[in-house]
Amino acid sequence: MESENKTVAKNKKAYHDYFVLETYEAGIELFGTEVKSIRAGKVNLKDSWCNFKEGEVFANGMHISPYEMGNIFNRDPLRPKKLLLHRREINRLYGQTKQQGLTLIPLSVYFKKGKAKVELGLCKGKKLYDKRESDAKKHAERQAERATKIF
Repeated sequence: MESENKTVAKNKKAYHDYFVLETYEAGIELFGTEVKSIRAGKVNLKDSWCNFKEGEVFANGMHISPYEMGNIFNRDPLRPKKLLLHRREINRLYGQTKQQGLTLIPLSVYFKKGKAKVELGLCKGKKLYDKRESDAKKHAERQAERATKIF
């Protein structure tokens, strides 16, 4: 078995739109054809978010394309996927999202020891000036790196 994580999809937009304060690892409750579709890399996390319902966490907006070889067993690509976390983690995250106004966002999907996992980020939204500032900082770092490569 692989001991490394095999990343399938990343949510790059989340890092642009949010400050990621903490990260958590969660399992995903999936059906067989969804797992095969994820292994093929047919996942989109662009506009996904998490919400709490009856003491459980669900990922909404996570698009898993239908498996080409599947037939009647294919599920709705945008159905809410249940995330598997410990009760203490769920309670802690619920409290932080309600009191501090933070958001729970899926950052990446990967395989760890053959199991599909989601990296969740406890995030705080960026304002427009924060986005401009971080873009300017990245641009300056790239320019400095290019300048050092030339010499």
